[in-house]
Amino acid sequence: MSQISREQVQHVAHLARLTLTPEEEERMTRDLNKILMFFQKLNQLDTDDVPPTSHVLELTNVMRDDVKRPSWPLEEVLKNAPDEENGMFRVPAVIEE
Repeated sequence: MSQISREQVQHVAHLARLTLTPEEEERMTRDLNKILMFFQKLNQLDTDDVPPTSHVLELTNVMRDDVKRPSWPLEEVLKNAPDEENGMFRVPAVIEE
């Protein structure tokens, strides 16, 4: 696996419209190369029997079940509306013709 050069860091910084100092360029080059070295180590592992995953931990949905239940009374909902018409909020038109 090749290494990241300082010129590549400068190129990506330019594309991202980031201004990096020479010290930041050096640090980013060094840090990105450390990350690449870590991936080289990971490539040495035998992962044939490891199923693909999207998360390290098992996730459960924390959302409640979608159960039908009574809603608020229409009068209560429209009580603070600045303007209403036929049981609906009335708002200024925003579409120009």
